[in-house]
Amino acid sequence: MKMDGFRKKLARRALERQLKYQEKKAEQLRGHEDEVIAAMQRSSRRVRELLEKFQPVANDARVIEVGSGAHGLIFYFGAEQGVGIDPLAVSYRSLFPRWQRGAKTIAAVGEQLPFQDKSFDVVLCDNVVDHGESPVKIVGELVRILKRGGLLYFTVNVHHAVYAVAAGVHSGWRALGVPYEVGPFADHTTHLTVDAASRLFEALPLQILSQKSNIDEARARARQRPARHMGDRLKRVFFKNALYEVVARRI
Repeated sequence: MKMDGFRKKLARRALERQLKYQEKKAEQLRGHEDEVIAAMQRSSRRVRELLEKFQPVANDARVIEVGSGAHGLIFYFGAEQGVGIDPLAVSYRSLFPRWQRGAKTIAAVGEQLPFQDKSFDVVLCDNVVDHGESPVKIVGELVRILKRGGLLYFTVNVHHAVYAVAAGVHSGWRALGVPYEVGPFADHTTHLTVDAASRLFEALPLQILSQKSNIDEARARARQRPARHMGDRLKRVFFKNALYEVVARRI
């Protein structure tokens, strides 16, 4: 119970930091909205085209993005019945009105989605679960609301195991009341390895259609960039922020 309470605090802190970050970003993006929209359209189109390699997605399909955030896929996915779920949905509607009105958004957490079982044809969750209180519960909810035969698109950042250990140490000293906070660990409730991310889908009624990560690309990226601090040097040896991507069908 004590650990559950601490994870709630971590998740709340991650949300506080995310809102401050997006408030600052909204100021910086003023006057550049068209560029942002074009980038969002490209991302949404790429994901839709990926899903349609496996089966068609009708324009009237019920599509939900869990963790739609400030710049989610749902806003330009082309779904007439698109829904975005995010704890900060109300704030984001105010900060980014030009695209947030492209889908209905609801303030809720991924661990407790306010929908019936098997309600959606497509479920999207793009790099979200490591900010939440319980990645396992969120993934369980994604599958619960997905119709049989429906498609799931899921991504999360994955990291070398050394970062999972460091995140645990950071959480430990924060639980003891030490005020020192490291930004990347404060922004996430957990740092997942590839194995930990893949285990999120164990024993769930899913057919995995596609599963991949870009670890080699993340390592190469880190080696090409000038090292600004020790964290950048560590990334050259121990990869960080590689993307793990899954496409699955509900069975």
